[in-house]
Amino acid sequence: MAKDRFHNIVRNALEKEGWKITDDPYEINVDDVDFEIDLAAEELLVAEREGRKIAVEIKSFISPSNVSEFHTALGQFLNYRDALETIEPERLLYLAVRLPVYETFFQRKFIISAVEKYQLRLMIYDVEEEVISQWL
Repeated sequence: MAKDRFHNIVRNALEKEGWKITDDPYEINVDDVDFEIDLAAEELLVAEREGRKIAVEIKSFISPSNVSEFHTALGQFLNYRDALETIEPERLLYLAVRLPVYETFFQRKFIISAVEKYQLRLMIYDVEEEVISQWL
């Protein structure tokens, strides 16, 4: 699959925060269905001496319809989360969204409701600074 336009920016932002990218892309198979999540990363928590594992699906929301992109992103997120729960339940899935998209489109009541209803974990990234602005 083609990488998202901001793939490398998100990867750099994660690395700046101390995450080790373990897979790019993260390919998994569940019951003969192949999935390809954009990134997988691990972070060592020194105090607990165990690592946190995440997978990140990156979305740019640059098409003419943010609603259409949200439909696609939500469907992918739900399928990927179900697949991860089957093969690697300790790995948390995040949907990476650009800061301006989060500050506008993701503040609409319907989108807020959908994020809550489907328990989406969001990682908000800043393209200009190449940093993670928020983890939600």
